[in-house]
This record gives sequence, C-alpha cells and structure tokens, in this order.
Amino acid sequence: MHKFFGSYLVIPTLPKNLENLREIAYNLHWTWNPDSRELFRRLDRELWENTNHNPVMMLGKISQQRLYEVSNDDGFNAHLTRVYNKLNEYLSEKTWVQKNYKYSNEFNIIYFSAEFGLTECLQTYSGGLGVLAGDHLKASSDMGIPLVGVGLLYKEGYFQQYLNSDGWQLERYELNDFDNLPMKLVMNEKNKSLTLSVELADRKVFFQVWKIQVGRVPLYLLDTNTMLNSTEDRKITQTLYGGNVETRIQQEIILGIGGIRAMHALGIKPMVCHMNEGHSAFLSLERIKIAIKEDNLSFMEAKEVGFYSNIFTTHTPVPAGIDIFSNELVEKYFGNYYRNELKVSSKEFYSLETIYKGQNSNVFNMAHLAMNTAGYINGVSKLHGEISKKMWASGYKDVPFNEIPIGYITNGVHIRSHISNEMEGLFLQYIGEKWVSNPASSNLWENIDKIPDEELWRTHERRRVRLVAFVRKRLIQQIP
Repeated sequence: MHKFFGSYLVIPTLPKNLENLREIAYNLHWTWNPDSRELFRRLDRELWENTNHNPVMMLGKISQQRLYEVSNDDGFNAHLTRVYNKLNEYLSEKTWVQKNYKYSNEFNIIYFSAEFGLTECLQTYSGGLGVLAGDHLKASSDMGIPLVGVGLLYKEGYFQQYLNSDGWQLERYELNDFDNLPMKLVMNEKNKSLTLSVELADRKVFFQVWKIQVGRVPLYLLDTNTMLNSTEDRKITQTLYGGNVETRIQQEIILGIGGIRAMHALGIKPMVCHMNEGHSAFLSLERIKIAIKEDNLSFMEAKEVGFYSNIFTTHTPVPAGIDIFSNELVEKYFGNYYRNELKVSSKEFYSLETIYKGQNSNVFNMAHLAMNTAGYINGVSKLHGEISKKMWASGYKDVPFNEIPIGYITNGVHIRSHISNEMEGLFLQYIGEKWVSNPASSNLWENIDKIPDEELWRTHERRRVRLVAFVRKRLIQQIP
C-alpha cells in the first residue's frame, strides 16, 4: 500500500528568448491591449480559457514541450517582440499629464478603495464600485496621472453565480492563489516580505503588502494572512464584505490606517488621499496623527491640513447602505488611539462621527467621518450629487441648498477595457489611432459617421452571435 505524503507542482522554465513573456504577464496593460491577449491565446488557447485569462498561471501550467515549440516559431517570436516593444513604448512615452502640467516627482495621489475590478482572474471586487476603481487606475495610467492605488487582498474571491439543472441561481466562493496571480509580494531591504502592523484593540495585527502593476500605476493590496497573526486575525482579509460588523471595522482599520503606513514604509508620500466610498475614512485619523507628531501641530491644525488634501467620493444614495459602527465598538478600537496619539478628548473625537453639529450620536458614521475630514466631496453623477445633497441637507442647516459642498463627477469607463476587438478595429480604421490617446476629443468622434451603417451592423451581429455562443457554452459548463 502506497502512502500519500503530498503533492507538488513542477513549473516549466521559460526559454531565454521567451523570458519577456513574464514581464508582459505581470503588467495588467494586457487587459486593455488586444494584441497582448492574442499573444497568450496563441500560446495555448485552451489553457488561456481554463485559467480564466490568467497569464501567470498559464506560464506555470503550460508544458515544456509547447514552450520549446514556440521558442523556435519565428511568427510567435515576432508577435512577442511587437507586444513587448509596445509595452515599453507605452511605459516610456510622454503622457498627456506630462505634456500639459508640471509637478514634482514626489507628488502622489493615493486612491483608496475596498475593491478593484481589474480583470476576471483577479477576484478583488464585487460590482460597480470595484469596476469604477479599476477603470480609474487604467485611465490614470493612460493619462499619466501620478496615482497609487491602495486596497485589501481577499483570500476568497467574491462569489461566482451559476444556474443548476433546475434553473436556480446558486453561488460558489473560489480561493485566490496569490502566487499564481499577476501580482508580486513586496519585499524589504533584507529580501523578506514587507510586513507592517496596526493596533486592533489590545493586540497588534500584521499585514503583508502585494503589488499589482496596472500600466504605469501601482496598486498595493494589504493581506493579514500571515503566520505572524493568530488564526482569527489571518481571516480579517479573507472575504470582501464578509464576516460581522467587527470584521468590517477591522478591515477598514487595515485599509485606512494600514494603507497610510504602507505608503510611508514604501517611501511614497501621500500628497492627496482619495477615499472611494467611506470604507477607508480612518485614513484621515492616521494623517492627523502623523501631522501632529512630525510637524508638531495641534489636533485642529493637523485636521485642517488633512482637510485640504483629502477627497471623498460617495456612491451610496441611501443611509442604509453606509457603514456605521456603535460608539462602544469604536471606543474599543480607538480609545487608546485618540487619547494617546491624537491627544484629544472623547467629545472632540466623537464630533467627527456626524455632520449634524451639536447633536449627540451613538453611532459612528463612516461617510460623515469622510465628509468632516475631506475638503472636496462628490457624487458619481449630476443626479446623484443632487440626491446626496438632499440626503444630507439637514447637516448644513445654515447653508443654501445650491451651496452645500457636495459636487459631482460623472462616472466614466476605461473604453479599451470594455470595447470589443471588432469594434476597436472599426474605430482604428475610420477614426484613426488618436482616439486611443485622446478619447475625449469631440473633433475625433465627429468621424464616427464615416463608418458605413452596414459595416457597423455586421460588427454588431457578429458580437451578438458570439455572446449567444458564449452563454450557451458557459451554461453547459455550469450544469452538472
């Protein structure tokens, strides 16, 4: 009888002339570059689909024989060279921001979000908020905005929906294998994983930092699944929006306070911090603490400095959708923090929990904390900005409605992440390449009428046929 001791995976070695595949795989520029995706599809079409379009896992699973075959394929090597050169050209060319603005290399906008929707193999998002955040990073990369993303890394991806044989919708949760995803663990000067900590009630909780390169923009994700933590603390970042209310406040402390500490540890000075929804609003407290310690400011002075360099984007149009914590829970996690670090009374500290001045509250509202510590507040459309003003108008009693300091910036999308290859081909043929680098140009889009109606409709019909085929194939895979 044979005894089973375990299993191991033999990772193929890339031939020297294919080594650039690895660099391409670890920069998510491929997610909006059709030629890059076609390169991986050409390498092994079936494996590309089976790995959920994950080039890193694909390079780990592909057979050595196939690698040797393509290493001697002149056509594949020419394709690889073209994609690699395009990536390097993209990373080194002068950007729109560099052409139009002058700013210091130390100027960084830190964009905090609980989720980022970048591509299907990275299950770090659940829906619209995450897709917006992912598109924000990609568009910033294209424009050359000096943006840095900060979020959490979840062991369990958000649930996948499928239909059973009776037609009922079911869900399943899949585990993320970080080592086989297009991300890398950030290492310190001793070549060990960079590990930082935050204080949670009566203990320290440690977290690692992972990096995803999104074109020109780095995204850092924080992960408590380290052996330095207890079993319970390792689960803090296990699931997006999972656990109970205590898990949620722990996650938001890691995101906000831990995120600021990670930036400083990496030598990235946050000049502006953008809170995408209220989940990261605790970052404003950490920025106040740092200003008090490093610049010898009072609490009110430090709060004022942070106020003019924090931005808050609100997404939720109803009070029930906003995170609130009981004062007892906040006292448990922040009692020592505000007394010893911020050096303020409980009255001063809890005045940050509500925009309704002079009223006592027994809950700590994260949107209100963000609003009290951010100099610019915006909704995600003109209508949403108006709804947000109405929702919070009673917090600005002496302010005329039109002057309530809540603006709006209409949600946009990163076009190349959502457009089909066929439609992009039509645009390139009839509008030219400039729509890629300058999609906001109204003059360029006047040429859209040059596309013949018949050609546009044929492209639409081809896309529809593919959609139906995709849905049928997926349904067959899902039903046992």
